[in-house]
Amino acid sequence: MLGDMPLVLASEGAARTSLWSLFVQSFDVFTILLLAGSLVGVAVIFICVKEVKEANIAPEALGGRLLDYAKQGRIDDIKDAVGRDDSFLSRVLRVGLQHHAPDKADKTMMREAAELSASEESARWFRKIDLLNVIGNLGPLVGLAGTVWGMILAFTSLGDSGGNAGPAQLSLGISKALFHTLLGLCVAIPCLAAYGVYRGIVDRLCTRGIVMASDILEAIAKERKADS
Repeated sequence: MLGDMPLVLASEGAARTSLWSLFVQSFDVFTILLLAGSLVGVAVIFICVKEVKEANIAPEALGGRLLDYAKQGRIDDIKDAVGRDDSFLSRVLRVGLQHHAPDKADKTMMREAAELSASEESARWFRKIDLLNVIGNLGPLVGLAGTVWGMILAFTSLGDSGGNAGPAQLSLGISKALFHTLLGLCVAIPCLAAYGVYRGIVDRLCTRGIVMASDILEAIAKERKADS
């Protein structure tokens, strides 16, 4: 029986110092900030999964159909199609076609308006994922601030006790302080990973949408020149 007592005490010590117990004991304003950041990060990732897709930025089927309309000179059909769609491609073309003049073969105004709209639309899509980058970079800093604050409290309590606090008490205080850093990293890593993935997707799809819009406007300009 006596030989089993160290094992029992060790298991009780492990239970007392579990991650959940450290979370409960280290719960403070820094923990609240990190939890709020994690909830916002999850929400942004969910929005990215739902919205950042080819159909919302550069739909291939729509682009091919609009290109065929442009080659046939069916400008009204193009305007009708982009008016009923809200993708990146349609929004860019919608602005460009506002400067369409049937009696002029000059394509400069259409192209400049479309390029300006493409820049604005690209920025709008990148803003959808920028919050992931902010949370990913601030998470470790907030965790570090919580750790520093926890270390200050641990050593202050050691000084107030006149140096009578044992190593176990000091170790527990340091563990609670370091838990903030762990929590900050757990928030930052998924957010930065998702940001890297979706930044590449947004860049690729927006570039494809710009190329598709340019081809369609070029076909419209050529058709106008042929008619003139």
